[in-house]
Amino acid sequence: MTEETTRPPMREALVAAAFDLFLSSGFEATTIDDIVTRAGVGRRSFFRYFPSKEDVVFPDHDRCLAEMIAFLDAESDDEPVARVCGAARLVLRMYTDNPTFSVQRYRLTKSVPGLRNHELSVVWRYERAMANYLRGRFANRGDGSLRADVIAAAVVAAHNNALRSWLRSGGEGDASADVNHALEFVRGTWGAEGEGSEDEDTVVVITKRSTPLWRVVREIQTATGQDH
Repeated sequence: MTEETTRPPMREALVAAAFDLFLSSGFEATTIDDIVTRAGVGRRSFFRYFPSKEDVVFPDHDRCLAEMIAFLDAESDDEPVARVCGAARLVLRMYTDNPTFSVQRYRLTKSVPGLRNHELSVVWRYERAMANYLRGRFANRGDGSLRADVIAAAVVAAHNNALRSWLRSGGEGDASADVNHALEFVRGTWGAEGEGSEDEDTVVVITKRSTPLWRVVREIQTATGQDH
């Protein structure tokens, strides 16, 4: 077997080189020139795969987002909230398929404000994909758009709560079980079986228009005693 056939594909080589440098020298101190030199390729090769240094930290999210959209667009008899919970599990699988890399990225992202902002933009794209799907499924409801946005935010918040606990632990434990538990909470609250009955209390939350949806969801959970 030749050296050429044993080398990783260029995209993976760039990611590996970048993380070696980020972990040894720091994200801010590492330049794109440093990365391509370590990987043994030219600058043009880097920009063929990644628009920026930040993007090399999140090399798998575009593929995962495409998989999520295809999953949501596929024909299914699933109840809508159950379907978006299934879509969230695709994101979890992306993390658990490579736990060492996922933990390294989490620790790096925590320490670099610019990367945290970049990650928020990535999460927003997942949330929008779920909300767009739910709007189509709830199109016949007067509160369809609001319901879609709130449920999508709740799914993302539940998924990320469990995922980050797993990442903080260094990838120890059963991430799938924890995420499933969190998503079942959302499905039980907002899914078909969680639709309000006559015996249930009504909770009214008054908030500013600019309040993020994840904070609205948290206020609802607190008001109903479900924030634990």
